[in-house]
Amino acid sequence: MKRLSLALATSMLVLGLAATSFAGEIAVKGSTTVQPIMQKAVEAFMAQHKGVSISISASGSGDGAKALIDGSTPLAMMSREMKGTEIQQANSKGVHPKQIVIAYDCITPIVNSSNPVKNLTLAQLKDIFTGKVTDWKEVGGAAGPIAVISRDSSSGTFEYWGEHVLKNERVYARAQMQASNGAVAQVVSKQKGAIGYVGLAYAKAPGLKDLTVEGVSGSIATTLNGTYPVSRGLYLYTNGEPTGDTAKLVDYILSPAGQKIVASVDYIPLKSLTAAKKGKKK
Repeated sequence: MKRLSLALATSMLVLGLAATSFAGEIAVKGSTTVQPIMQKAVEAFMAQHKGVSISISASGSGDGAKALIDGSTPLAMMSREMKGTEIQQANSKGVHPKQIVIAYDCITPIVNSSNPVKNLTLAQLKDIFTGKVTDWKEVGGAAGPIAVISRDSSSGTFEYWGEHVLKNERVYARAQMQASNGAVAQVVSKQKGAIGYVGLAYAKAPGLKDLTVEGVSGSIATTLNGTYPVSRGLYLYTNGEPTGDTAKLVDYILSPAGQKIVASVDYIPLKSLTAAKKGKKK
């Protein structure tokens, strides 16, 4: 009887220690576009909250939505809004997605730094990424095949690019599909005839050249003044109102310190866009 009591007490102690070890842990999942913001914000947040452990897994906005729906994350990173079908699926499982805008971004076409092309129109980008144009000489470059590098279908960047540039036409069947912004940047930097598209924070990596679109460079300034044609919001999603350490992390990202981090990784803080809109109304 004593052995049984001892075994029970030991098992309860192990369970208690396990519960303690998981207390304060947050698994954040989703968009690779939002990832640079989240990485820096989490690093600063954990420095101020020693008992909190936060892990980040970035594989695409679609995966973030799935993780929120299945309960494997309390905080989904997304570079697009949740779809109606995703919200319906979430609601059917008792999950009520709450959207939180944390920053703004623009999607920038990139080529290898050796490519002489500097500008493409929206029509030219559409023709390249749908496979209608396959040689650089057709868009003012040196003769040679175009290698189309695209995000995969789980990406919010892929979906936004598809809607606003491809006008919902299918991406070129021979496009090389990549799982992250970083992977797109890496492939383009190593492949002379390649073209891809990334969030602004990834556009200045070594070996790359970002193209202007309709003669306008993608930047914080051109997003703020509305002249760059491919801009969007960046989001976090929670199940209802965030609570506990998750709420504290969200509040930190929305605070002046968190919004400085947004600017430090070349994205656009919320107040900057709000101020720009007010300036236009005057």
